[in-house]
Amino acid sequence: MSRPLSEPEEQVVAFLARPGATGLPAGVVAQAKRCILDLVAVAAGGFHTPQATIVRDYLLADVGPRSKGPRVFFDGRRLTATGAAWANSTMIESLDAHDGHSMTKGHAGVAVLPAVIAAVEESESDLSGPELLMIVVQGYELALRAGLALHATAPDYHSSGSWNSVACAIVAAQLLGCASEAVLEAAGIAEYWGPRGPMMRCITAPSMVKDSSAWGCRVGVDAALLARRGFTGRPAELINGPVGLGRESPEAAEAVRALWGDLGERWRIQELYFKPFPICRWAQPAVEAVLRLRQDHAVSASAVVGIDVGTFAQAVALDTCEPANTEEAQYSLPYSVAAALLAGRLGVAEVAGPALHDAETVRLSHAVRLREVAGYSARFPAERLADVGLEMSDGTRIELRGVSTRGDPGSPLGEEELGEKFRNFCEPLLGAVRTREIESAVARLDDDSASAARLVELIVAGRPGS
Repeated sequence: MSRPLSEPEEQVVAFLARPGATGLPAGVVAQAKRCILDLVAVAAGGFHTPQATIVRDYLLADVGPRSKGPRVFFDGRRLTATGAAWANSTMIESLDAHDGHSMTKGHAGVAVLPAVIAAVEESESDLSGPELLMIVVQGYELALRAGLALHATAPDYHSSGSWNSVACAIVAAQLLGCASEAVLEAAGIAEYWGPRGPMMRCITAPSMVKDSSAWGCRVGVDAALLARRGFTGRPAELINGPVGLGRESPEAAEAVRALWGDLGERWRIQELYFKPFPICRWAQPAVEAVLRLRQDHAVSASAVVGIDVGTFAQAVALDTCEPANTEEAQYSLPYSVAAALLAGRLGVAEVAGPALHDAETVRLSHAVRLREVAGYSARFPAERLADVGLEMSDGTRIELRGVSTRGDPGSPLGEEELGEKFRNFCEPLLGAVRTREIESAVARLDDDSASAARLVELIVAGRPGS
């Protein structure tokens, strides 16, 4: 190698050399299956969103369809590896219902799974089910540590693409057959070219750039393909700590390196949350509270004249009352609360289409009054809490205080609820039969006789008549 491996780099290389999922703890295997199933569901739910449609149509017109190459999820047409990774990650990112990690304030799987599948198809890898599980777990473990490293060394809150791109580069390079040196070069390329988007800009002014995870996925796969050809970019600071003239900091380097010391021992994939609602995680405690109030008190939305929400500062910033599109709806706390109160649920139909312009939802959205609770701001991001009070037309008031939301490790969604979410998102696009086949294929991934090819085919194959 051009330079010796640092200790964190050695830990990454050793982690990648571990065998398939048979060596993983049972809880980690189960969590990886939940992640894959949930990501496929969100991709299906996001297939027809404007964001996903624009990117898919652009890529098919600009670089495809091709006779060879990875395929677009649920579509079957082929693109370049980077094109497929971008298109497929965009489907997931376009619907804010995918898993996340509180302390990184972001998302890993939305980029990792599309990068893995694009690299599997590009390399024509004949992976077993356990091997696919292992590479997905590796992607999560690498991404979450890179995210924590960025938060430890950068003063601004950057979008997830800034760090999940590094993990995408590593797992894609591994699948593409790169030697250890090239894998580490890919990590450095992706980090240097990754999208360090100012996340609060997209939260206060929502648009289709979202969390930049789809672009991070594309950058990661591009970095792997370039590294395979000899392109260099090492070292990645999110693995080694800050380097360069005037930038060296023993404290920052130690903080970063400490995050990699327990790689393969502490399983951060088990720290994920899963979303019951397809909106920003920061708005979900308030939605959870209003749904409980509605059920417990048989609330009629028409009788509500005021909705008081006390929560942490970042959630207060989600203050759009009349979202013009699904992006604004997914980042709007007032709209999400109003739609949930009116419908008694909050699903794909409530954040897209005609529901956005419903007059009663707009009235309720404008009835929401947001305020910061300093104690809740101090507990963010480890905890996300909200108080909600409903003022009724007859002068009565009902409220809930200190509400979190289901899906965190301490209050996980049950297997039945996750399965129901999967079917609700997939069946409208894929039908009941293919939905059940995907569910069965994911369930069997840890079987030594299982092939990853069956699941990949079920995900990427086109639909009849499409």
